[in-house]
Amino acid sequence: MKLFLDTANIEWIRRLNRMGVVDGVTTNPTLVAKEPGEFEDIVSEICREVAGDVSAEVVATTHDDMVAEAKRLASLAPNVVVKMPITPEGLRATRTVSSKGIRVNVTLIFSANQGLLAAKAGASFVSPFIGRLDDIGHRGMEVVEDLVRIRDNYGLKAEVLVGSIRHPQHVLDAARIGADISTMPPEVMMKMMEHPLTDSGLKRFLDDWEKAKKAKPQILR
Repeated sequence: MKLFLDTANIEWIRRLNRMGVVDGVTTNPTLVAKEPGEFEDIVSEICREVAGDVSAEVVATTHDDMVAEAKRLASLAPNVVVKMPITPEGLRATRTVSSKGIRVNVTLIFSANQGLLAAKAGASFVSPFIGRLDDIGHRGMEVVEDLVRIRDNYGLKAEVLVGSIRHPQHVLDAARIGADISTMPPEVMMKMMEHPLTDSGLKRFLDDWEKAKKAKPQILR
């Protein structure tokens, strides 16, 4: 499973990318608005840092404006993926731009039916938002399970990109189910590295090493 960062913060992206664990980045208008600079400059900088896919979302709401914005975003870098919302106009725009070779990530998916429609419209990625479903008492991972099963049943080309991840267990569950990608805040990726036994084990190794050095006999000269 590929691991993406869900952020527009270039410092976090650089820090984690140096570890070799970042396969791509997803952004949205909310995340970009938190960072200094112009939207397209931020996206371009992320694309230079990360070799993998970088999702950038349109803010237009009508077909023609979405298509124009998608073309502009796709021209920023070859690894840009355009995000479209799962709306009637968004699906229509997805069909239009995907037929021109522009890859689309259809976002704000909360049901398997929405994901199926997005895949049929030509999306390269379908993004179920599991955390937001959990927030309202639904089991968000059920949508992922359904979409993976539908993808496998019919050999759909769209990859299942799990979004709205809140904690490492979401990542593990998505991997067990067979999702193609999980995208997460940097803090969640950092938590994936942590375990109290790792910390205590490392401390013991270092403490034992210091004791061993002190216990070695000194050579008289």
